[in-house]
Amino acid sequence: MGRPFPCQSRGPKFQVMTTKQPTPDRDNGTARTLRFDDAVELAQCVVAAPRPILIGLDLDGVLSPLVDHADDARLLDGVAEAIEQLDTFKDVAVSVVSGRALTSMRTFGLPSHVHLIGSHGIEVANTPMLPLTDEEHTRLSTLRMLAQEAAAMAGPGAWVETKFASVAIHVRTANPDTSHWALANLKQQTTAVDGASCKPGSNVLELFARHTSKGAAVVQLRQTINANTVVFIGDDVTDEEAFAVLRGNDISIKVGTAPTIAQHRLSDPHAVLRWLTALASGF
Repeated sequence: MGRPFPCQSRGPKFQVMTTKQPTPDRDNGTARTLRFDDAVELAQCVVAAPRPILIGLDLDGVLSPLVDHADDARLLDGVAEAIEQLDTFKDVAVSVVSGRALTSMRTFGLPSHVHLIGSHGIEVANTPMLPLTDEEHTRLSTLRMLAQEAAAMAGPGAWVETKFASVAIHVRTANPDTSHWALANLKQQTTAVDGASCKPGSNVLELFARHTSKGAAVVQLRQTINANTVVFIGDDVTDEEAFAVLRGNDISIKVGTAPTIAQHRLSDPHAVLRWLTALASGF
């Protein structure tokens, strides 16, 4: 067992035990020690938090292990059942907030009561989207062209995903050296496109014709359900935007070993499943 540290909540003060795992430090090549929370005890922190509670979940790398191609991703066995159970508890709402488009999110078989938010907040289930303006259409066309050129530079294994107001280039199975150069060049080119923005992720760079963020989506959903506590769990760079808007009683949880501003950390989707299962039995 590692050292305990308090779960931030106005409820009972649980001491969340952590386990240590050495991992290479990218900056100097030395080993640094990461501390992973105990999934069951971290679930107890959430159970003790002031209600109503909004539980926000990323999808890939959190509920579904990362795979080489997005179309091959599946929920871990037991995840859907645990989330379904959470719907039976009073003053608990669950949302999945993903970079995926809503059409892709719906293929995972998530329970029908879950609030689905896709494309980093641009798409909200059961909510009409504002049509792209002429300026946004033109911007998106330019970004699509740049993404296709970058994919060609990255070489075999790189592919382009087109969404409603954005375009993403995926390089997980491409050559790391050519991919690094192609994404860096694409990021620089995007800065020259008036009104455009980009978000890096795990072996992906997404270009936006309309501004969006997971943080803004979480703020809006908090207001909609009048949540006293927001819990957000994610694994990627864009999830840091959601962590950044949390406050007070809120609980932020990073999955994996990447740098984060989150208060807590779980090792992988299997630990997330243990956490969800504990939540489902603890409320």
